[in-house]
Amino acid sequence: MTSELNLHAINNARQVIRDYLIETPILPLKSSKIAPYLPEEAELFLKLELFQHTGSFKARGAFLGVSSLDEESARRGVVTVSGGNHALALSWAAKARGVPVKVVMKESADPIRIQGCRDMGAEVVLEKDMIACFDAVARIREEEGRRYLHPFNDPTMILGSATCGAELMEQAKSLDVVVLPVGGGGLISGMASAIKLINPKAVVIGVEPEGCDNMSRGLAAGHAIVMDRIDTIADSLGAPETLEYSLNIVRQMVDEVITLPDAALAAMMLRMRDSLSVMVEPACAASLAAALGPLRGRLKGKRVGVLACGSNTSSDRWHEHTTGHQPFSLQ
Repeated sequence: MTSELNLHAINNARQVIRDYLIETPILPLKSSKIAPYLPEEAELFLKLELFQHTGSFKARGAFLGVSSLDEESARRGVVTVSGGNHALALSWAAKARGVPVKVVMKESADPIRIQGCRDMGAEVVLEKDMIACFDAVARIREEEGRRYLHPFNDPTMILGSATCGAELMEQAKSLDVVVLPVGGGGLISGMASAIKLINPKAVVIGVEPEGCDNMSRGLAAGHAIVMDRIDTIADSLGAPETLEYSLNIVRQMVDEVITLPDAALAAMMLRMRDSLSVMVEPACAASLAAALGPLRGRLKGKRVGVLACGSNTSSDRWHEHTTGHQPFSLQ
């Protein structure tokens, strides 16, 4: 385990964010509307990180990153690349600290995310795809001297995610299994580290979309990889590459990573609307789609933690993703 990720560091980070971030609640999944779909004799606890500032867990690491800047770095400002959630979180954190911020996003990003960044004072740069976005960030760093706060391969981002894992383990004690979404690996790296530090016997399972299975490929290859194509509705999980820092933590702390088709994510988006009264983005449906789908038999009789990681989707984009699908149902 890296030196940054120990209980002392995680507890210190929790103190830093205590007065600024939300300790999001957990929801025991017991209601009659969701109970028929749960694994037999299991207890499931859904951590509602979609109620965090800017609508996702990203606010934790973004706030820690901005708070760690020295005076000169704060003056020059920060830059990042994002499918939307990290851009929103960094825009919020930078505004809270009075730091100039520039975010690079795809032209096809959900308009609600683009406008949300602008509303918080961020300068938004739009590019045609994620490869062009990363190229633009490199250019901006060189030309403007801004501090790059990477969306997932940064110690402060992973430490922020670890605070979420520590909260979950306090709120839902003695979990047997935790199921988490995987994009670039920042969320699962931090949360899994905290989970394993608190309960080494807990099993951590990652879930990524079939159309962007960079973590599965990186683990199989034994080194960081770059995707040649990304094809998933879960843009928040659409990282174009794995990087060594987060990949190494996942290798140490995560027991397994599985993949799901977009159809499973869309079906769970509908099920979460119908049974839990929340409208979530595709990435937010990943954990529950896995727990109630391919992992269902393995979770029988277990205490299981799942994460609702974000909800930044416009109604138009939500309907676009779910049109033509039926809500998740037992086969």
